[in-house]
Amino acid sequence: MENGASGSVRGGETWKAQLTMSMVPLIYGAYPVITKVALNDGVNQLVFCVYRVLIGFFVLSPFAYFLERQARPPVTKHLLMSFFLLGLLGIFGNQLLFLIGLNLTNPTYAAATQPAIPVLTFMFSAIMGTEKVNLLRYEGVAKVGGTIICVSGAISMVLYPGPVVIGNPETGMEHVSQNPSGLKDVGFDQFQLGVICIIGNCMCMAGYLSIQAKLLKKYPTNLSLTAYSYFFGTVLMVILSIFMTDGITDWTLTQSEILAVLYAGIIASALGYGLITWSNKILGPTMVSLYNSLQPAFATLLSLIFLGSPVYLGSILGGTFIIVGLYIVTWGSYKEKQADAAENLPCESCVSEPLIHEKTVC
Repeated sequence: MENGASGSVRGGETWKAQLTMSMVPLIYGAYPVITKVALNDGVNQLVFCVYRVLIGFFVLSPFAYFLERQARPPVTKHLLMSFFLLGLLGIFGNQLLFLIGLNLTNPTYAAATQPAIPVLTFMFSAIMGTEKVNLLRYEGVAKVGGTIICVSGAISMVLYPGPVVIGNPETGMEHVSQNPSGLKDVGFDQFQLGVICIIGNCMCMAGYLSIQAKLLKKYPTNLSLTAYSYFFGTVLMVILSIFMTDGITDWTLTQSEILAVLYAGIIASALGYGLITWSNKILGPTMVSLYNSLQPAFATLLSLIFLGSPVYLGSILGGTFIIVGLYIVTWGSYKEKQADAAENLPCESCVSEPLIHEKTVC
């Protein structure tokens, strides 16, 4: 009965984590749309990031301190270095690169590349040895093939915009960058820089999830872990802002910019990262990152409604490739885990007579 109850509790946690992660992409689907409005108003990108991480840290810290003060393991030098790495990747690099990339592209492109995070997470896990790749089995071929399809979709979205399928191109192109004349005047070099920044953002987030999943086994208090990550990310962001901002004018916000900063700090940072860390402890990094595939749909719809950004054929085709490749990778991983579990099951005689077969191999 005890094992059954434990399995039931675990199953309930899994269901709650999956439901939670299905709502997280809505938070991050709205984030680029709301943030793009602030960027169009001329807010300094680094200042925006500093305000966001400061708000996120001060919202998370009290909850982490009071709710987990009895459960927190002692902090060692190794843990502090791990927290610093999480802050560098998941807070500092991830958020700053995304904002720069968003400013040079648009919310649809910024969100459309996010499904690459699960594939990158899988690749990092394979390099770290936590994810197996066996090309002699169809599961391994599926994972590698799905990765290629997903990356091809992301590249095609950049190289082939295609005709407008939904929306008015004249009303939407002004949101591609701060240059109101649109994508042609932006130039491919500047647009490419934005895409590179967004890809860097995806790589940072994939590394953050992969490292965090391992660290949660040693430091299972997810709120405290997130707060420590935000502390180091905030320190790095503030230090950079000291050298990269120009006077008090950069730190003055308009009303729309204040609303965007509050959404970014409270909802996208404190709430979003808290939910991701909790779900990562239950579902693991690959499954958590899988839900990023829902983000482009939310972002494209919200961008079309609130910004008037058009939907291009290249975005639809590339997004389709990304999602198809993503689910092929997920299917291969799921089948591989099923096969491994079947191979590790004890034989019937071991179950019925465990003492006899205790020192034998089935």
